[in-house]
Amino acid sequence: MKKKVISIMVFVLLAMGGVASIAEGIAKKSDIPQPEMEGEKFHAVEASAQFKEPYIIEEEDYAVVVIDGMKSHRSAEYPMLPYTTKVMTFPLGTKIESIEVKTSEIKIIQLSKKIKPAPEPISLNMENAKVEIKEGSIYESNEPYPSDWITYNIGVGIENGKHVVFLSIHAFPCRYIPASNELLYTNEMEIKVSYTPPEKPLLQNDVYDLVIIAPSQYSDALQPLVEHKENHGIKTKLVTTDEVYGSVYFPSQGRDDAERIKYFIKNAIEEWGIKYVLLAGGLSSPIKSTTWLVPVRYSRLAHGDEKFTLCDLYFADIYKYEDGNITFDDWDSNGNGIIAEWSGVNKDILDLHPDVYVGRLACRTMKEVNTVVEKIIKYENECDPSWFKRVVLAGGDTFNDISGNNFLEGEIANQKVAEYLDDFEAEKIWWSEGKVNQKNMVEALGKGCGFVHLSGHGSPGVWFVKDYIQNPHGKYIWALDVYHIPLLQNGDKLPIVVIGGCHNSMFNTSLYASTTDVIKTIIIKYILGKPYLSYYWIPIPECQGWWFVKQSGGGAIATFGCTGYGLGTVGDSDRDGIPDCIQYLLTWLELRFFKLYAEDGIDVLGETWGNAISDYANTFDCNKNSGDRKTVEDWVLLGDPSLKIGGYS
Repeated sequence: MKKKVISIMVFVLLAMGGVASIAEGIAKKSDIPQPEMEGEKFHAVEASAQFKEPYIIEEEDYAVVVIDGMKSHRSAEYPMLPYTTKVMTFPLGTKIESIEVKTSEIKIIQLSKKIKPAPEPISLNMENAKVEIKEGSIYESNEPYPSDWITYNIGVGIENGKHVVFLSIHAFPCRYIPASNELLYTNEMEIKVSYTPPEKPLLQNDVYDLVIIAPSQYSDALQPLVEHKENHGIKTKLVTTDEVYGSVYFPSQGRDDAERIKYFIKNAIEEWGIKYVLLAGGLSSPIKSTTWLVPVRYSRLAHGDEKFTLCDLYFADIYKYEDGNITFDDWDSNGNGIIAEWSGVNKDILDLHPDVYVGRLACRTMKEVNTVVEKIIKYENECDPSWFKRVVLAGGDTFNDISGNNFLEGEIANQKVAEYLDDFEAEKIWWSEGKVNQKNMVEALGKGCGFVHLSGHGSPGVWFVKDYIQNPHGKYIWALDVYHIPLLQNGDKLPIVVIGGCHNSMFNTSLYASTTDVIKTIIIKYILGKPYLSYYWIPIPECQGWWFVKQSGGGAIATFGCTGYGLGTVGDSDRDGIPDCIQYLLTWLELRFFKLYAEDGIDVLGETWGNAISDYANTFDCNKNSGDRKTVEDWVLLGDPSLKIGGYS
């Protein structure tokens, strides 16, 4: 994103007009705009919006600004203000020249209380939720916040198999001057975008659809998968890591193995036209290992005690928009050699839109490779509606709300999934009905189903809910651990499992690492009585998200989950009548996956992942808010990105 090279012109609107409208909430992405010529130089596209009158709700210490039908922009320590999003897509190579904004009459409301600042995100871990509301330095400012009526981001990504430029515009009908406690607002807005299209289409090659990157020892075991994909019209190429590093297909370049893989993917997009990348390899051992069969990238975005997190999005985000050009995104925008950094002033600006659909099979042994290959082939060939059209929903009271809204966040999220999958038979395992336990979970999943949504808390080896009635600090309910996954006995009736919680898909764990940490917890926390925060509750060789997939005779066909802390929200802080838990952060991303499948008709697994990530990056400010950036960086697909959801039968 380069805001300095694009002018934003703001005028008071005298006569409204326009060819498109800005929807409240995220708008459906526009088609490639039909241009109108502006002289002989630029093309232009316009959008207009009308906003309802804002009203003020006064709380004990603060005021909340509400516009019906709009949610609020949340950036911790900044005032919460209503906003709406318009996303425009342009052909790859388009240059955005200028953005012009016209408003109707600007009105002023003198407030009696300061506008409420947005709270910090809350981790979905085992600690008690603490809602922190702080005023940042912006509250001393004499200037309007935001600084303009719109903010915007320009990204580069893939949508419906086409490489595009995204222009996401956030329109704020209200702006706040903290020092004078005044609210400025407008009821109408017109936006005009001037742009130069590319001289010719880019990235038009079509040699392969899918590249599988794996260590050489897995080549023979993966060959049946290659043949299976080819039989279903997916042009597939298996490439070993040795071939990548040895410049067999393209010149090898990059500062380390992870960047060499990323440059290879870039070349494969440009020369072969690939859409999917399957990274087939994890750590070299489940016992004790730090050696990767297929490399990983760690994000340097710290959260609490967590300093690094695994981030496979790195391998999908190949390009960025810079000074009107499409360039390689090395995730080191400040050039200091630290990749994906978020530390004070040293913050890398990232594109975060996938340019290829990436999934990982984190196989550590040949047995795991053989198992997952067999599962994928059987699923795509034999998946049957008799069991696929079921969904298992498990959740409870994720946080003990302190806002007066006793929302059962996990169950609310589950219910939203049920509404999206309204033609599925839904089995609900809810804390409010006394059903959450491992026995019920094993029985429900053992019947077979198309989807599972777990919305609660987590660790690498266990998924939990909490009971705040028996204990105001939250009694842990052990809902499902990795050692119960072999008991599922669902055979070939394999679901896609979406796990809401912390660290459930932390696929760099090992038996040594987890056992060592459990021993430290026992000694430091329970014997010495000192504070100690651990990710682990039990010794495990591999994480829950991967265990589901690698389990023979049952388990799952793929999982979505967090490699680090998952983040959530409580209450209804923006007072729009909708629980915040389904409007922001991890649960928003999870629900986006279900919406893309159920309402938008996207039935290829990696495309649901990629579109959900891009939609999130377009809707929220991932380069301003660490919680939003962490949400997309941590969310990993452990599975085949080219998987046909529901199979080909």
